[in-house]
Amino acid sequence: MQLKGRIALITGAGSGIGRQLALEAARRGLTVALMGRRADALQETLSMMNRRGSHVALPGDITDPETRVALRQYIERWWGRLDVLVNNAGVVCVGPLVRTSDADLERLMATNVIAPAALIRELLPLLHKAAPSRIVNVGSMFGDIAYPLFGAYSASKFGLRGLSMALRRELKEFGVGITYAAPRATNTDAAGAFERLAAPMQMRIDAPEKVARDIWIAVARDADSVYAKGPERLFVLVQRLFPQLVDRSVASQMADRRVRAYLISEGVWPTAPQSGVGRGGFG
Repeated sequence: MQLKGRIALITGAGSGIGRQLALEAARRGLTVALMGRRADALQETLSMMNRRGSHVALPGDITDPETRVALRQYIERWWGRLDVLVNNAGVVCVGPLVRTSDADLERLMATNVIAPAALIRELLPLLHKAAPSRIVNVGSMFGDIAYPLFGAYSASKFGLRGLSMALRRELKEFGVGITYAAPRATNTDAAGAFERLAAPMQMRIDAPEKVARDIWIAVARDADSVYAKGPERLFVLVQRLFPQLVDRSVASQMADRRVRAYLISEGVWPTAPQSGVGRGGFG
């Protein structure tokens, strides 16, 4: 896809990967509609962008059906089409499932799975008008490698990956492509939720600028997916072919005394069991 002159909608554009996706899009000559819950954060992103494009900030909650309808109406009125939809908005839920509330689960699935699916459905007429067009769903390495203490989050990203695969087959004949992006841990505000687990689980953490750049390169190439470069690509293959190897590696990480200390602090274990330090890691 030739990116210059295209119109893109990016959700979760007020910070982190979403902000960097918007900045990179502007540098590549796209006109961008920024979507997010916080108007002040969107305006900050807008102020950082290349102003040669007629970019716009559209604050709202993407999980709200009325917001999605209003978004479609706005884009249809001003541009009449949509070339690239980037479903980047997402929330992270970290910790033992026993400490995860119904509200946490509902918010996680509503934001990470239901909203992207509903937004795609709402904007498909505009994507059809722009064909060849593209949908980008920003998932996670945890959407391929299910991780303990990220169970609900992994489930949501597995769901988004499944949605991406199904829609790739469903929409191909209509000229709408799907790119599924699976970054590893990224240095964003959300990273604070798993800060204590990053070292014992040997997570490699990328800069959001790099993640955004890699995603737009993939879109320009009409790639079906984009994964973090490095050993993670091998880990995904191992997970699919020899999942028991991943089980053993992750089990050794869970035995790390720092993970045990985290679980004790969460009230899962009243006292510390015998600890051990494992090797290997997936980020």
